[in-house]
Amino acid sequence: MNNPGQYLDQLLFNALPYMAVFTFFLMTTRRYRARTFTYSSLSSQFLENQQHFWGLVPFHYGVLVVLGGHFVAFLVPRGILLWNSHPLRLYILEGTALVFGILTVVGLGSAIVRRMTVSKVKMVTSPLDWLLFALLMLEVIVGVAVALFHPWGSSWFAATAVPYFWSLLTLNPDISYVTPMPWLVKLHIINAYLLILLFPFTRLVHILVVPNPYLWRKPQVVRWYRKPART
Repeated sequence: MNNPGQYLDQLLFNALPYMAVFTFFLMTTRRYRARTFTYSSLSSQFLENQQHFWGLVPFHYGVLVVLGGHFVAFLVPRGILLWNSHPLRLYILEGTALVFGILTVVGLGSAIVRRMTVSKVKMVTSPLDWLLFALLMLEVIVGVAVALFHPWGSSWFAATAVPYFWSLLTLNPDISYVTPMPWLVKLHIINAYLLILLFPFTRLVHILVVPNPYLWRKPQVVRWYRKPART
């Protein structure tokens, strides 16, 4: 007789990722075609800017580095393992990831406090926004907890989690890579799938239309013309 836990593992690590990715592509495309102008971060910066800066800037820098590290490990797992073969390099990589993970938590926490304490911003925050913030905070806190309680994650991620993700990509899922993992790691993966599932319905869609040309375009000079004041 099959263990009920096996059915749950199949649902969470086999069916859920495909469901999340299918919903992601279907609904983002539909939303872009039907409601193009909603592809925005719906920024509240014009309502309050100082707390906005100290929350969103650390969060964006932190999350970009952390996600970039995950992506590199996914593409070149052997390169990560080779880098980590020297203890000093392993300590540098793990320490850097932990610092930027904590930076992400601090930035996101500041953004949430701002949403809760600035009345103008709180008024334009929807229930879906709160759900998104909750899932994001859970994801980054669990990620930091994994780094603290299950160290050398860059190595075991490259050796264990990456083959699982590649098996999903090749449509031949092998969940035997993830089922023995600690519950914190499993929670981190499952919550990531939930974020992908929720992505098309939230302000996260602005990631897909980031104005990248701003990074390399020439500086623009803006001149304001007005009538001279009468004396």
